[in-house]
Amino acid sequence: MPQNARSATANDHVGLTDLYASRRYFAKFERITGYLNRVAAVMQADSKFDKDEVEVLTAYVQGIAYTFRALSMKYLLVGRDTGRFFGSLAMDVRESGFPVFNELMVMANDAHQAGRHLQNMPDADTLKRQMVEQIIGERTIPTKLQFALSQRLYYEELMRGHLFWAQNDPSLVWLSGMGDRRRYMLHWAVYDSQVNLPTIYLMELEDSGRTPLAKDERRWPEVQAHLMGQALGGLKLLTIARGIDEAFDDIHPKRLRRLHVGPMYSHAYTSQSGPIRDVLAEAHAPEGQDWALAWTDEVLESERVREERAGWFGTVEREVFALDPFSGRGVDTGATRTERSIILPERPYQVLAEKAPAGFAAVTKYVVSPGGRVLRY
Repeated sequence: MPQNARSATANDHVGLTDLYASRRYFAKFERITGYLNRVAAVMQADSKFDKDEVEVLTAYVQGIAYTFRALSMKYLLVGRDTGRFFGSLAMDVRESGFPVFNELMVMANDAHQAGRHLQNMPDADTLKRQMVEQIIGERTIPTKLQFALSQRLYYEELMRGHLFWAQNDPSLVWLSGMGDRRRYMLHWAVYDSQVNLPTIYLMELEDSGRTPLAKDERRWPEVQAHLMGQALGGLKLLTIARGIDEAFDDIHPKRLRRLHVGPMYSHAYTSQSGPIRDVLAEAHAPEGQDWALAWTDEVLESERVREERAGWFGTVEREVFALDPFSGRGVDTGATRTERSIILPERPYQVLAEKAPAGFAAVTKYVVSPGGRVLRY
């Protein structure tokens, strides 16, 4: 962990107060998010994701990349004398390796006021011209002007939108059907405040309502509110799927998928325990290759439909979900299957393969070559 990391109120949260450590951290995530899209493409080739799912995942990953870009602008001058105390990025060094949840909450608040801030700031060209004049005329480093420009760039990133927010409300993708049965993919995402990680949900459902769900002014807001209220990492997929199935008689969830992006491990920045920490310590990887990113994919699928009585004469469909049949784990996990993957550069992978720690045989390894090519092992 960088020597200049400042302890926060909790031992597992630190502030990156060193300028170069902070910039290396953001550069690391810029590379990692770039690789994630390539990993998704490999997963599509392996039939783990279909085309629609990959498009949705790519959009969320790009949103994560934009969020890191905005935060990198916000903290571009951290540790420098900018004339005011602006703090430093708070990151979770013990659990996730990602920024803490509060960083995204503050960013969302800043986004609401970005337009007002930009109106009261000189434009970028003016700030750059003033910097040149100070360097030539006063022969001093224009730190305060650099800070002003970095904040302008931060608010401009927020104004562009398409970031990964603390809450990303549900959206619908039509898949098939025009009559009494319409099939949609519904997706939403949150930044899990308990573990400080992006979490993405994908649900395939059938809609038998009189009005298509996307145009239903009553059901659609209710569905959105219901799902966001259930978007908690501690809830089992079975609980979430049954909740939507029982709350709406004309919505039939056929498959629910949850993707946990992270944790990110880095010998230089994080202090997680376990085999990956030892692998990264022994790898002695050069700058830019000292990392590993975990990726957990939980899937719950409906195996059949049963009918139950509703009212005096009616019946409604209810889904019966398939749980993991191995060793009774389905009851514990609430999922049909859970797959774990890890994405890492070649040097750490070589050490991981040599050490072969217990529990990693069933983990899919996506290895990034120095040229950026992604291979699955």
